[in-house]
Amino acid sequence: MPARKRQPSRRMKITKLTTYRVPPRWLFLKIETDQGITGWGEPVLEGRADTVAACVAEMADYLVGKDPAPIEDHWTVLYRGGFYRGGGIHMSALAGIDQALWDIKGRALGQPVHALLGGPLRQTMRVYHWVGGDRPADIVAGAKAAAAKGFTAIKMLATEEMAFLDSHAKLDAVLARVAAVRAAMGPDFGIALDFHGRLHRPMAKVLAKEIEQYRLMFIEEPVLSEHVEALKEIKAQTSTPIALGERLYSRWDFKAILHDGLADIIQPDPSHAGGITETRKIAAMAESYDVALALHCPLGPIALASCLQLDGVCYNAAIQEQSIGMHYNKDHDVPAYLADASVFAATGGHMAIPTAPGLGIAIDEEAVKRGAEIGHRWRPPLWHHQDGSFAEW
Repeated sequence: MPARKRQPSRRMKITKLTTYRVPPRWLFLKIETDQGITGWGEPVLEGRADTVAACVAEMADYLVGKDPAPIEDHWTVLYRGGFYRGGGIHMSALAGIDQALWDIKGRALGQPVHALLGGPLRQTMRVYHWVGGDRPADIVAGAKAAAAKGFTAIKMLATEEMAFLDSHAKLDAVLARVAAVRAAMGPDFGIALDFHGRLHRPMAKVLAKEIEQYRLMFIEEPVLSEHVEALKEIKAQTSTPIALGERLYSRWDFKAILHDGLADIIQPDPSHAGGITETRKIAAMAESYDVALALHCPLGPIALASCLQLDGVCYNAAIQEQSIGMHYNKDHDVPAYLADASVFAATGGHMAIPTAPGLGIAIDEEAVKRGAEIGHRWRPPLWHHQDGSFAEW
């Protein structure tokens, strides 16, 4: 008797993309399909949420009616098909779409995203806690509070405004704050210092050298990433690891940084740098140069879940940023949009890699809709020097 032919299963189709601008400063994306499986992404560039939402809507013209399964093909078309490509807006919109497509694939197959990427090589990820706010203050108290919650590392901003040639009193204040944290927390507590691109080359190279004595985990964005020649000089003057990358958006942006050995730790953001698909490739590039990965994530729950899925499969992942309790999230913190916030519980300074299907989180859709009714118009602070000229935030 001839073998019975197996009937092919009906292909899933994308039916709708909906964005939700929710407080404190995030943009969520829901992608729906004709089989009732939905996926969530977080396509946001802080301060440009409406612009990114418009870019998502443009990309929806291509996606609606398509099978969500061929993620690599969709990514390639959405990146290359518009002729003009790259940059924060385009790559953030693509990032959220990519995250949602991976969420759909995982849910359809009953597997977490990391299982579809080869399976986890770790079960937990070390995370750090932000302290001190936009203008560093009460750092010791913040570090002690973080340690009391089990965290083994913190990140703090280094300075307020800093001119090209500024007073050494400002640098002395930075040194005093870091010295106080080191004295209070002991030699093994992790301290990362974020220059935030606020310093220009003349002052950055001085601070990078003088701060070395406190044995920091890393200094972040000692100067802006476009100042390659300054990065070379600063790196030559300090043994402190240098981290950067939150304002780089693709493997092509990272190529010169890695080739020239300008970073010890890279910090792509899976909600800015093309999503899970592109960030995985950036991480693999960095691994080939023996460069560590510390994914950027001062964002919401979908962004954090995407980071943790990547942390599970990237060998060079070293530590993870997260924004629970961050100064931006006063009224709407990360757990506010989750049906079960325990997925991000930190124990011993580590978060578990989520194991539920897709991104591993359950979004409280009613909470998202309530948040979208409030919305936000978040903009970065605009700072100025004493002479009235613009100061980097």
